[in-house]
Amino acid sequence: MPFVIALLAPMLWGSTYAVVSLYLADQPPLWVAVWRALPAGLLLLLLAPRRPPLPWRALCLLAFCNISAFFCLLFLAAYRLPGTVAGTLGATLPLTLMALSWLRYGQKPTLRLLLLALVGLAGVLLLLNPSAQLDPIGVLCALGATVLIGQSSLWMQRWQVTDLLALTAWQLTLGGAILAPVAWLLSGPMPLPGLQALPGLGWLVLANTALAYWAWLWAIKRLGSEVMGMLALVNPMVAVGLGTLLVGEVLNPGQWLGIALILASLLLMKWPLSTTGQKPVKEIS
Repeated sequence: MPFVIALLAPMLWGSTYAVVSLYLADQPPLWVAVWRALPAGLLLLLLAPRRPPLPWRALCLLAFCNISAFFCLLFLAAYRLPGTVAGTLGATLPLTLMALSWLRYGQKPTLRLLLLALVGLAGVLLLLNPSAQLDPIGVLCALGATVLIGQSSLWMQRWQVTDLLALTAWQLTLGGAILAPVAWLLSGPMPLPGLQALPGLGWLVLANTALAYWAWLWAIKRLGSEVMGMLALVNPMVAVGLGTLLVGEVLNPGQWLGIALILASLLLMKWPLSTTGQKPVKEIS
């Protein structure tokens, strides 16, 4: 059951690129980021009112990195890159988490996990459409978003928080509130989304954000950031799968091999991963 909940987040996030392409292609990326975060946070606060579970400084830092800046970069990448490309770059998350843990907290990655992460990344690279045109700004945005979610995941794993629903609700609300004036300044007044955009927005708010972010926090606390980094490899698989089903893309033998490598890296990973020696800390560093 824990891994079913843990898989919800990368599976739902893998639908982001298809939803943007099908329903929100003509909407400003920054306003789409606001529409995704703020309503989801307010809805969770309305359903289950809670006090902030962290000091305001820590909560605002987490909301900015994990929601405001991350959503900005994510949607800029989604609008400038094909979904398979953006998903491929996001699949560097396992390696990013290992590097951040080593550089910031002195936790050297195990050789086994490092090799599995490289195998999974090789599989994702095989999923990449070789004819895709890489936009440099989109590539930098996708990589920057990966670093932000990696550092945020390490904070959430190490900080002592028990009310995960409150943490989800408050960081989405604050992150959306921080994004709104930025979107107004850079993209102009908020446009009124048309009826054709409502199914996409509904999916982004309810499933892709409210449910997925709670599942991610829940799984980070129980399985650890390294395991969740590996499970994030499911994200590009879903993105490619939806591209095949909804957009009519066809997978070649190399892409099927990539899927096999990703599945192999996940199956060979030891679950649950031992977290001996990792002690929660309260400080922001």
